[in-house]
Amino acid sequence: MSTKHTIPSDEDLTAFIDGELTAEERARIKAIVKEDESVAERLDFLARASLPFEQAFAPLLSEAPREKLQAMLSAIPAHENARSVAAPAPTRRRFLGALAASLVAGIAIDRAVIGIAKGFSAKDENSEWRAVVADYISLYTAETLAGPVPGRQDQAAQLASLDEKLGLSLSPEAVSLPGVDFKRALLLQYDGKALAQIAYLDPETGPMALCIVKSDAGPKAPDLENRKGMNVVYWSNATHAFMLIGHAAADRMTAIADGVRGRVAV
Repeated sequence: MSTKHTIPSDEDLTAFIDGELTAEERARIKAIVKEDESVAERLDFLARASLPFEQAFAPLLSEAPREKLQAMLSAIPAHENARSVAAPAPTRRRFLGALAASLVAGIAIDRAVIGIAKGFSAKDENSEWRAVVADYISLYTAETLAGPVPGRQDQAAQLASLDEKLGLSLSPEAVSLPGVDFKRALLLQYDGKALAQIAYLDPETGPMALCIVKSDAGPKAPDLENRKGMNVVYWSNATHAFMLIGHAAADRMTAIADGVRGRVAV
């Protein structure tokens, strides 16, 4: 006879990962993880994800109403049984509260400060990194990428920083997308690996991004999936995995990916 359980929230799961729960709470979540695959997968996702939110959202953060955010965070009650009297170090649980508050306040918080732990291996690493990126890109709005389009020299300088870390050879022409504005190139990190993100703004559908990580999974022909309400075209060659993600229609995303795939060479 199976027992009905309450699905743990992301706050509960991140507190479990950070060791903030009581022994009784930890035992309860361990039992749920063993019998519920969806909870196990969410726990795995939260344990592995690590992306520097502050860098990506720097334009918004620079204008953040910090006093308002602090007041909102101060109003979040602590967990009665899992907190010590001493002030705790930054953790995932505090990040989740901060992120929820920041979305209301119109800012984003640097996820890097929470020190994401590891220890839960992914069932499909190539799928997992796309899930992490989709979660990340879903926070972007047109305002996140507002501002003038960088000149070619500036674009080339940004791309050069990606080349060094990922062993790429990218030029502004190679990553140019038809009808879509180049906005910035960022060097992020996923699971200890460098992750290149080239962000664009499509005048019609909003944010779009081309993301690249090193991969030894081998060549794979382009495929299409939907994540967080966005279309994702993904493929790989002998040394890298690629994904193009955005809100444009599937056929348009596929056509754009086909064009950039032929130009991005290692």
